[in-house]
Amino acid sequence: MHWKLEVALPMAVGAQTRVAVATLAAMKPASVVHSDPEILGGTPVFVGTRVPVQALIDYMQGGHTLERFLDDFPSVPRELAIAALEQAKWHLIADAHTP
Repeated sequence: MHWKLEVALPMAVGAQTRVAVATLAAMKPASVVHSDPEILGGTPVFVGTRVPVQALIDYMQGGHTLERFLDDFPSVPRELAIAALEQAKWHLIADAHTP
């Protein structure tokens, strides 16, 4: 499964993030999240950022909106956050169908 995203990011978003999001269409769903021992000790982060994916989950569990998360973490493009949520949905559905 590949993500197809059309991305129009504001110039305020870092070049590295723009490149990372723009290339998601050709990548596996797992590539919206990245883990590298050199970045936050290997904590899974959104591709092209230093924002832990756990932060999005914590915000949602705390009753906050996606917009609030995006306001608080401007280095995470909306498309990237939505792709991560879609990936989580895909995994939940796939796991539910596993015998």
